[in-house]
Formats: sequence, structure tokens, C-alpha cells
Amino acid sequence: MEARLLDVLVCPVCKGPLTYKKENQELICYGDKLAFPVRDDIPLMWVEEARTLSADEVDAR
Repeated sequence: MEARLLDVLVCPVCKGPLTYKKENQELICYGDKLAFPVRDDIPLMWVEEARTLSADEVDAR
């Protein structure tokens, strides 16, 4: 994931910042507790595609 792309991408729900987790290939919004998948270097920013973060994942950040 390019750093320039991360500078312009925001959470589609709250418009907050996203954190890229390379090991999971996900963009994380800790505010909404959502993880958006990145497939073939393309972020899928639909809420329907996102998974909800567990409490452990939120606390571990």
C-alpha cells in the first residue's frame, strides 16, 4: 500500500484516519472498530465488506 494513498483515504463511515496493517492486508478504523480488506493492493472501502474488530484487537493497538 502506497503511503500517498494512505494520506488521502479515510473511513467511509466517520471520515476518520485509517491504519494499514500489512500482515492482515487491512485498513483499520479504530473509531468505528472496522477493518476494511485490501485485495490485490485495492482497498475495499464498503461497510458491507468490512469486518468488526474484536475488543482484543482494539485494545492491542
